[in-house]
Amino acid sequence: MSHFRDFNLKLLVIEELMYGPEPLLPVYDLPARLAEQGIGDPTSHVLENSLHAEVLPQSRAYFEALKIPAELLDGVEQLCFDAGADVFRHCAPAWDGEDDLFDVRSLDDLALLPNLREVTFVEDGVLAVPNAADVFAARGIDTD
Repeated sequence: MSHFRDFNLKLLVIEELMYGPEPLLPVYDLPARLAEQGIGDPTSHVLENSLHAEVLPQSRAYFEALKIPAELLDGVEQLCFDAGADVFRHCAPAWDGEDDLFDVRSLDDLALLPNLREVTFVEDGVLAVPNAADVFAARGIDTD
């Protein structure tokens, strides 16, 4: 099992493996988990408890502890640095994308993704690494 140093990059990998068109990891469903605790609306719960600017502790614990087998990491060929990723909604249901909560600050973990060939960016995305294009180019990763 591989260890990620940048939690937010790990979340983008999880987005691809868990919430992509063909999920390869069991889906983490925050609304269902909160419903088990009697919480019907995750967004209202977060706003009423001033938790809107952070990753919910139960989500952070789940995703930090999640072990991603090397064979799944080997299969990741593309990533999208998009603030609208589904995984973010399962971490911070009231996050509005206007701050740096999910910004990727390091690309050191790219070594865990030996077959990554393409990354895409969204204008208001979550990549906050200076000279990221150079890092991707040096690894032979296409960018849009």
